[in-house]
Amino acid sequence: MIIYNVTANIHESIHDEWLKWIKEHIPQVLGTGKFDKATLTKVLVEEDMGGVTYSVQYRSYSREALDAYYREDAEKFRAEGLKKFADKMLAFRTELEVIDEYTVNFK
Repeated sequence: MIIYNVTANIHESIHDEWLKWIKEHIPQVLGTGKFDKATLTKVLVEEDMGGVTYSVQYRSYSREALDAYYREDAEKFRAEGLKKFADKMLAFRTELEVIDEYTVNFK
């Protein structure tokens, strides 16, 4: 499984608008059928450049599903965010391969 991680630093002046938008945006990305789950997190470090940083982790079904997302959907979604927030949002993307998962089972 591959996690497609989008980390974004949001300028304080658009924070509330961006947070509302991202909560609508995530279900749209999931609606492509290339991911089975997404997690929105706030990054708990203070950035030198200011702003508030968030991470969205989309869990893809497979490498092929993520590649299909890049080919068919990614550009449209990236352009939408850039058009709406321009220079008030700085985003970068990373891919994470899940090697193993562990859980604690209390009895």
